[in-house]
Amino acid sequence: MIAYRFFAGLDRLSLGFVILMLGAAALVPVLALAVPGNSAFAIPPYVVALMGKYLCYALLALALDLVWGYCGILSLGHGAFFALGGYAMGMYLMRQIGARGVYANPILPDFMVFLNWKELPVAWWGFKFFPYAMLMVMLVPGLLAFAFGWFAFRSRVTGVYLSIITQAMTYALKLAFFRNDFGFGGNNGMTDFKDILGFNVQADATRAALFSISALALVIAFILAKAIVTSKYGKALIAVRDAESRVRFLGYRVENYKLFVWVVSAVIAGVAGALYVPQVGIINPSEFEPGNSIEAVIWVAVGGRGTLVGAALGAVVVNFAKTYFTGAFPEYWLFGLGALFILVTLFLPKGILGWLAGLRRAPTQAPPPSLIEQSEIAEEGGSAQ
Repeated sequence: MIAYRFFAGLDRLSLGFVILMLGAAALVPVLALAVPGNSAFAIPPYVVALMGKYLCYALLALALDLVWGYCGILSLGHGAFFALGGYAMGMYLMRQIGARGVYANPILPDFMVFLNWKELPVAWWGFKFFPYAMLMVMLVPGLLAFAFGWFAFRSRVTGVYLSIITQAMTYALKLAFFRNDFGFGGNNGMTDFKDILGFNVQADATRAALFSISALALVIAFILAKAIVTSKYGKALIAVRDAESRVRFLGYRVENYKLFVWVVSAVIAGVAGALYVPQVGIINPSEFEPGNSIEAVIWVAVGGRGTLVGAALGAVVVNFAKTYFTGAFPEYWLFGLGALFILVTLFLPKGILGWLAGLRRAPTQAPPPSLIEQSEIAEEGGSAQ
């Protein structure tokens, strides 16, 4: 009954997005596995893996939009949470290799044997088991986000200063994971994965299943985010975004609101990273690159900040363009990406989704007032009486 009421309360765009993702989760594996390869409807295995990667990026963009679009926290470090979730999954996949590695060591991964490690570090204990690894996928990014947010938000660090600190955090983690003695593969990272839950990672059926799981994870994250932003708590988040000082003056503990949504967003980003690693087959410190986090901001801006659906759309559109243009014009892609961000900022400040919504709105229809404008109207009405 609760689920029925929730879905009945979704707007048409959100409901269409959920139906589209659920349909893709069911249809793509069928077209990839059951349809003959010479058919016009067949989907090649490499396309399935590519689309699965796009869905992981969409999940990361949704996590970023939750804090930036609805709470006004511009994070330039969400790539750190994404990479930490990926490393947790990579550690599980490395433990599954066992004696099938190059050095045939049943316990130590190949890079540890090469570096003359004598025993498995404590941080790797438990990653032999899938439930423990999934717990770490959510717990590690969540704990980092909680510790960071606890100090940053209570110190009232906001705006560009907070953005710079998040980027510094990401860069510091990149330098740490580059070290061989850190125990996570150094600059080479982790690769040569064999199995996940006993299934061959390289098999077409496994890739199709990972795509479906990524689509379902995106739906679950979207429903969770939508439930947050449409609740009374979400209205308070929007008020914090629009006028933090006024909300604080009214007696709200702004730092608690920020901290909660920040941790939830980090956990979603960690899950995105965990789904990303088995589909691309590698995880290394380059995932901590500050540029990756900045790209995620561009995805959200292009699709439509503060829309959730637009964030996912922007991630897919930009990465599809990246795949095409890096193959056709590899030396010009970064210039094109920068130009895209500038053009969107100047001419489409609400992104693709906001632009499309504006086309549907009648010219004489004014946009609804924001929460702050509504409060000012109420104050004026009270003073007039």
